[in-house]
Amino acid sequence: MSKAGEKILAALKQPRTRMFWPLGVLLFGGLFAYNVCTVYIRPYESGVKQVILGGSKGIRDTVYGPGLHWVTPGAERMHRFPTDLQLLEMADNPAEVGEGADHRVVRAIRIQTSEGYTVSADVTVLYRIENPFKVMTQIGPGRLYEDSAVIPRAEQVLRRTLGEMDADDFYKGDRRDKAVAQAQKLLVSELEPKGIRVTHVLLRQYRYDSRYQQAIEQRKIQDQSVFKNMAEAAAAQAEAEKNKIIAVGQATVQVELSRGDAEVAKLRSEAELYRRTKAAEGDLVVKLARAKGIELENAALRGAGSENMVGLKMADVLGGTQVIVVPTDGEGGVNPLDLNAALRRFDVKGM
Repeated sequence: MSKAGEKILAALKQPRTRMFWPLGVLLFGGLFAYNVCTVYIRPYESGVKQVILGGSKGIRDTVYGPGLHWVTPGAERMHRFPTDLQLLEMADNPAEVGEGADHRVVRAIRIQTSEGYTVSADVTVLYRIENPFKVMTQIGPGRLYEDSAVIPRAEQVLRRTLGEMDADDFYKGDRRDKAVAQAQKLLVSELEPKGIRVTHVLLRQYRYDSRYQQAIEQRKIQDQSVFKNMAEAAAAQAEAEKNKIIAVGQATVQVELSRGDAEVAKLRSEAELYRRTKAAEGDLVVKLARAKGIELENAALRGAGSENMVGLKMADVLGGTQVIVVPTDGEGGVNPLDLNAALRRFDVKGM
């Protein structure tokens, strides 16, 4: 009995309160009916009523929403089911689950791959109960929908779909996601008729057996070595192609430079030839002019006034010369043919 009921009974036993017995009985009956004959369904729940006595016993198809509902004591029972999102985690590491988890946690699923490898996978399944009546009639009351439907069907479907992959496929995101999507599709088709809707299937982590892990890592190293050698060969080929292109380019440059040098030499030789030709033509013109001048001078010398011309030429020859006039007869005369006498006259020793 609740504390409120006990207080009412204690008050009724007092003499001065006997006049209020009818009221107390009514209140006590109300509390009793509230505690025994009603069921409160919370906002995130729904209920299905079961009749256990009488000619119409069985499961009622009416789904009761949040609120207070009447239940006949001993003849009816209200089964409550959650309507919010439910979480099933398959994981071995407690750190992956978190402390105080209020959802269902089971062991990580063991998967046998197509190559015979054992893979331990941490999987999360998100679902919700969409039809409590179907869950009640096809699975049962309470948390049987977890133990009898969601957990075994999820394990079976995941082992089948993920087991079709090779060990290397777990490393391939597209292949892994495709297998997980297929598992969710199968779970939806199997659990939806029972009133359960699977919304997500998440493969969070996967671990190989230590022996197979070493073998896979070694094979990956070998594969990477092969890829590395292929990349190096491709790089060497590209380097050779680059060197070939550079050599061809350099040869082309040298050919063009040689061609340019030849053109320059040709232009220089043509310029020199032109210069010499013009110089020779100029010398010829000068010499012809000089010859013409000499010819004209000779003609002038042979013509009238040539004596004057000769005199002018002699004057030009004797220009700047000192002239001494000496007598050739008398006492002081000088015989130009007597050289010794002429030298004595000018105080010059004879030869």
